[in-house]
Amino acid sequence: MIRALYSAGSGMNAQQMTIDSIAHNLANANTAGFKARRMQFQDLLYQNFLQPGAAAGSQTVVPSGLQIGLGTRPAANSIILTQGSFQQTDNPLDVVIEGKGFFQIRRPTGEIAYTRSGNFQMDRDGNIVTGNGDPLEPQITIPAQAQSVTIAADGTVSYTQPGQAAAQIADRFSSPISKIPAA
Repeated sequence: MIRALYSAGSGMNAQQMTIDSIAHNLANANTAGFKARRMQFQDLLYQNFLQPGAAAGSQTVVPSGLQIGLGTRPAANSIILTQGSFQQTDNPLDVVIEGKGFFQIRRPTGEIAYTRSGNFQMDRDGNIVTGNGDPLEPQITIPAQAQSVTIAADGTVSYTQPGQAAAQIADRFSSPISKIPAA
């Protein structure tokens, strides 16, 4: 009886963890660059009550035996790295990653981090930064007097200066990106 309660308890705990993961995914569904997670579980030990091939009667055998499981436990909380949906914006610095890849950014602590969120902006020094203010790595800087900024499909960032017809190239994104076409 106690064994059955432990198995049922571990199953209820696993279901609660799955529901928590689904709720987290739904709550962040509209967050730019968010990647959903999926819970994965594995069986705990099994106890053998009848060995495979044991006699079930005078003329029959139990071919697979009889095992009783002792429940389940979480094995992994994996990130689902599929392509998200695109949304057209009026910001010329908003880009999406086409296929696999990440934007490399530098956190305030100095460590390198990775994101798929492509909603960028310029800080007061002209650096292209994330919505949280984390700069790209390598850093892409646009001069303060730049009139317009464009990002090509290959990730090349260019800008025009007052009185100049030719665009200047600032740098290039390291990940394959795609601009969302205007609707």
